Amino acid sequence: MKKSEFFTLLKKVPKAELHVHLEAVISMNTVKKLYKKRFGVAMPKEEQNSLFEYDDLKGFIGAFLKVQDLFTEVSDFDLVFSDFEKYLVENNIVYTEAFFAPSAFLKKGFAYKDMVENFSKNIKRIKKEQKITIKLLVDVSRTFGTENAQANYDIFRAVPCADIIGIGLGGDEVKGPCKLFKTVFDQAHKEGYHAVAHAGEAVGPESVWDAVDILSSERIGHGITSIQDEKLIEHLIEKNIPLEVCPTSNVFTKQYVKCMEEHPVRQLFDKGVKVTIGSDDPVFFKTTLLEEYWNLYSKLNFKIAEIQQLLCNSFTSSFLDDKKKVSFVSKVKKAVKDNLVLQPELF
Repeated sequence: MKKSEFFTLLKKVPKAELHVHLEAVISMNTVKKLYKKRFGVAMPKEEQNSLFEYDDLKGFIGAFLKVQDLFTEVSDFDLVFSDFEKYLVENNIVYTEAFFAPSAFLKKGFAYKDMVENFSKNIKRIKKEQKITIKLLVDVSRTFGTENAQANYDIFRAVPCADIIGIGLGGDEVKGPCKLFKTVFDQAHKEGYHAVAHAGEAVGPESVWDAVDILSSERIGHGITSIQDEKLIEHLIEKNIPLEVCPTSNVFTKQYVKCMEEHPVRQLFDKGVKVTIGSDDPVFFKTTLLEEYWNLYSKLNFKIAEIQQLLCNSFTSSFLDDKKKVSFVSKVKKAVKDNLVLQPELF
């Protein structure tokens, strides 16, 4: 199947995305608007051309921080949600649990309550206009240490919001081992919030073990180094702990995967691990959710039936209630069947 045909088919199928960062869907048009507002002049062409051009993790982090620095007031998030809406529509994502990292904005002096109110306003509008449901997970962040993570959790807890359903742990996996954040995760579990952690992206399978054993993470962000530990794979399967795999991101960072054809998602899936697919940071890694599925189909020999299973996994691994999960899975299977009735060989 040609790429254009694949995209046409898959766009007709409803999707969930469980690993995407809110700020990472920002468009260049929005970047230019924020730049002019921040500095009072148009963004130079050379800066536009170089912002998303890098070839390592350090360059990516630098670009991410530059983008965050452009925000001057809470209303700037209206532009981000507009970009996010467009991304969701273009990929036919009907449900998402996205990460939001508040640390940099709180340090700027933004009020968390104001941000939450802005988010809820935009989420409500998108739900009404596009029939898309957005839920958020607050990234308490490894990068800024234990005290900052606790502060992020405390403020999240103090300003409850139905659209924000729990916490995530992203940031520097090497400098921020799971054990430093056990207290925060214990509180979240005890108080009825969902809690997930990035692990096994830049550190070996021991990091995934810690996310599971120390943090009781309900899902694992990335988790690709799990392939190095057969007992861990068995444990993930037995406990039905999903992995949020982001192929392009994993290849870009080159920590454990050098090219798409070597990505362990094929092996993890074949062994029976519950895998979901995410885009992580779409604009920064020049990808989309549709593109990620194309990579699996074209470079890792995933058949349409297997991609259908991955699509279903994203709904069943979500924090939706069971009735909605069943409903969405039925819609996925129907959409695939309706659009492949004349192409059974693709299964």
